[in-house]
Amino acid sequence: MKFLWSPSSHFNLANLFTMVNITAGLLATYFITQNNFFLAVILAWVGGAFDIFDGKIARKYNLSNEFGVQLDSFADFLSFVLVPVFLIFQAVYSTSLSGVWLILASIVSIYYVISGLRRLIHFNINTDAGEVDKYFTGVPTPLGAILLWLVYLSHAYAISHALVVAALMALIGWSLNSTIKVKHP
Repeated sequence: MKFLWSPSSHFNLANLFTMVNITAGLLATYFITQNNFFLAVILAWVGGAFDIFDGKIARKYNLSNEFGVQLDSFADFLSFVLVPVFLIFQAVYSTSLSGVWLILASIVSIYYVISGLRRLIHFNINTDAGEVDKYFTGVPTPLGAILLWLVYLSHAYAISHALVVAALMALIGWSLNSTIKVKHP
C-alpha cells in the first residue's frame, strides 16, 4: 500500500479522492438524464467535499504532482462546470424556454462551459504542483458551481424566471476569468 503515500503514484491517496469526485460527477450526470435532480445535486455536493479533501491531503502528506494537478482540473471541469450547467439546462431551460429563448440559453450554457474550461487551463498553466496562492484571480470553478446552485434554487422556488437564470449564468461565467480576487480557503 506504499503507492497511497507516494507522490509519484497516480493512485496516491489524494488522487484517489479526486477520482471519487470524478465518479460523483459522472453519477450526477446520469441522474440528471433521469430527471432525478435531487440525487444529482447530492452527488455534486459529495464531489465537492472530496475536492476539498484531495487538496488538503495532497498538501499535508506532500503528495502533489503534475498528474494530480491535471486530474483535479478534469474533476473540477466535470463536477463544477459541466454538471451544474447540464442540471440548469435540463431542469430550467428545457422545461421553461422554447424557440429563440432556448437558443439564447444554449449559447449562454456553451459560454459558461468554455469560460470554465479556459479558467481551469489557465490555472494549470500558471500553477506549480503543491503551490497555493493566498488569492485566486477570478472566481474558482467550485465557487462558480455554488453560485449556479443558488441560481438554480431561485428558479426552483419560483423566485426568478429562466431568462434571469440565463443572465446570471452569463455573469458568473464572466466572473470565472475576471480580475476579481477570491481568498483561497
